[in-house]
Amino acid sequence: MSEKKLISVVMSCFNNEESIQSSVESILNQSYHKFEFLIIDDCSEDNTFEILNYLKSKDERIKLYKNDKNIGLTKSLNFLISKSHGEYIARQDADDISKSNRFEIQINNILNYKLDACATRASVIGSSRIVPNFSYYLPLGFVLRYKNPIIHGSLIINKDILKKINFYDEDFLYSQDYELIIRMYNENFKIKILKDVLYELNMKNNISTLNSEQQKYYAQIARNKLRYL
Repeated sequence: MSEKKLISVVMSCFNNEESIQSSVESILNQSYHKFEFLIIDDCSEDNTFEILNYLKSKDERIKLYKNDKNIGLTKSLNFLISKSHGEYIARQDADDISKSNRFEIQINNILNYKLDACATRASVIGSSRIVPNFSYYLPLGFVLRYKNPIIHGSLIINKDILKKINFYDEDFLYSQDYELIIRMYNENFKIKILKDVLYELNMKNNISTLNSEQQKYYAQIARNKLRYL
């Protein structure tokens, strides 16, 4: 039996004291155990960092960092990736929940189908919605013309691919995941969204919803980069 691949889970937090413990524990409780968990507090003004320190004291897989000033998601993720040791980079957002078998199912699909990146579908917390819904059944290149069907927090990417495309573009304060996926698509990397619902998405304080105009602006810039293959 081949040795399991090391996953580096990266999470950036800002004022997430209400959700951070359940989110972190959903990763610590994964059935796939071989991972390191890199978390950065982006200068929170609440008790997020104190909660993270407590969780770190209970599990040595957690590596905790803190920004001296708020630098945003994109730069924080690139920093964490630069500190990672895994062959694969997994995302997790600080107000979402991963199902306990998420990593196991994703890694199996990545290895079996030789994928460069793998995301899952998600249930929206507090509703009966599943996302992506209809767009899941359409070709990725077609959907990318209009929106990003990838749930960012559910994504696992081969780290070598991230290196090849030079990580997240730090000019993008929002829609950094959309822009990243479009660059991967343009370079013909193999991306798959699993039908499995392995992630629970909190839309209540979603950064895309709270900053919708800026999100739309950066999303349009990302779309302009798409090559129709």
